[in-house]
Amino acid sequence: MSSKAALDFLERHGMSPERIEPSLCAAKMRDNMERGLAGDKTALPMIPTYLKMDGAVPKGTGAIVIDAGGTNFRSALASFTPQGFQTEELSKCSMPGIAKSATWEEFIAFVADRIMPLTDRAGCIGFCFSYSADITPEIDGRVIRIDKEVVIEGAAGKLVGASLLEELERRGAGKKKIVILNDTAAVLLGGSATLDLSAYGGFIGQVSGTGTNTCCLLPASRITKLGRTDEAKMIVNLESGLYDELPRGDFDLILDRESNNPGLKLFEKMTAGVYLGELCRLMLRAAADEGLLAPKTAENARNLGRIDSAVIDAWASGEQLEDFCGSDEDREFVRTLCLAVFERSARCMCTNLAAIMLLTGEGGDAEKPVCVCAEGSLVQKGRHYRPALERLLQEQAAEKLNKHAVLKVGQETTLPGSAAAALLNCGA
Repeated sequence: MSSKAALDFLERHGMSPERIEPSLCAAKMRDNMERGLAGDKTALPMIPTYLKMDGAVPKGTGAIVIDAGGTNFRSALASFTPQGFQTEELSKCSMPGIAKSATWEEFIAFVADRIMPLTDRAGCIGFCFSYSADITPEIDGRVIRIDKEVVIEGAAGKLVGASLLEELERRGAGKKKIVILNDTAAVLLGGSATLDLSAYGGFIGQVSGTGTNTCCLLPASRITKLGRTDEAKMIVNLESGLYDELPRGDFDLILDRESNNPGLKLFEKMTAGVYLGELCRLMLRAAADEGLLAPKTAENARNLGRIDSAVIDAWASGEQLEDFCGSDEDREFVRTLCLAVFERSARCMCTNLAAIMLLTGEGGDAEKPVCVCAEGSLVQKGRHYRPALERLLQEQAAEKLNKHAVLKVGQETTLPGSAAAALLNCGA
């Protein structure tokens, strides 16, 4: 009965996972992608990265790698060997601009300080810059903004790569080459770097963690806003968290309205780990107000503070509910709601991946499926999201659209992705 009550509650509020049918929703998302490639106004900007993924990553050649994202900064000398990916002189510290604001010049000096000892051992640099930036045809990044918990004044409009190379040359490091990429492109490049590329019919990069994003490979001629006619493939960053045309329910609307960026990143707010706990909290509070929970559970629901995806992953497994719930029926109610949130998130991502395969025309051969290089806390650590996504890729993409894909879940692919980006593109 309690499970049925939860399903009725979800249906009544427009939160049923089944409202999102990936095999039906994918075509509309694909059309948005096409418009983004043409430069039309659409939620999906389809950002060219100018990064190629052709050929095998050179073995034994070193690259300096930098990962500036969130609150941590990492740097190392990296290479691919017959034994796999290796790093030397790995350094990790806090980003400047956290404890107190920093200037752009201070930030660049900080980066140069970290990598100067490595500059006599490698000629190319792969810089994963996980902040908002426009990528130039030279594979540099022009900063739009630096956010999260980092405050760096005077960053907007600056070229990341050119600024760093100028500082390195001023310090006597000589001429270097650099490529700038974001974390989703790094996941794709890092996840695929040690694979047999010929075994797959295509590649997609997927981030399913605190945030949500995807990237894919397309011929330059398909990116019509560039005005190019060549068929050289490059990675395109979808910024798919911005998509806004999937059906939303009552609690999606509340979460969006109460967020610090209302009206933006609607797809991410339905899928990403940073939001799934809040969706559950809003639903449980409403269920309490509607009299669907026992008094003890209702009181706990109304007093519930911020919870993250790890908490609802445990609840979806029937764990850690003894103190929260006042009855077995309430435990089943809560478990059903949490499972539905993960199922719906997976349905959204399946829609995204199927739409990419419709866009690229890849995935039609079951013997050579598209390889989805995935990373992030949901797909790596969650017990419910990944199995749901893999099932949906079979039931929705393969059986209904004849689009075949397999997930390859990576661990810490940012540095190998940055190295692969440099080694494959610095000579371009």
